[in-house]
Amino acid sequence: MKNNIKNKGFMAVEILVAASIITISVLAATAVAQKSIYVSRQAFHATEAAFLLEEGAENARITRDNAWANVTGLNSSEQIGIFTRTVVASNVNRDNTTKDIVENGGTLDNGTKLITVNVSWVEGGVIVAKTLKFYITNIFS
Repeated sequence: MKNNIKNKGFMAVEILVAASIITISVLAATAVAQKSIYVSRQAFHATEAAFLLEEGAENARITRDNAWANVTGLNSSEQIGIFTRTVVASNVNRDNTTKDIVENGGTLDNGTKLITVNVSWVEGGVIVAKTLKFYITNIFS
């Protein structure tokens, strides 16, 4: 009789240990799944932002192809789903001697603009932003 009670006690401990192991395994799997979904969502948003950046750059090129005067005033902002995309055209100065583009000084180059495309969105309470900068020239004049 004493052995039977002792075996039941061990069985209860074994069941408790097994239930604990299963619970911990399920919780760990759930945490991994949640993190995996979060990382997948981040990657999806980053990919979509890259496409929006490229689309903004292509829009600037099309604007240039239609009329250079349109590029001069290019300054737009739009909301696309969770993303905000801005496109800004800035003046470009060139060094008088080397004709290289310079940030300060130099002479205004009316045939070149710096296009800045910015895409931002909120991810997990944090604002994420991607930027694409490139120069565009008046190739049709």
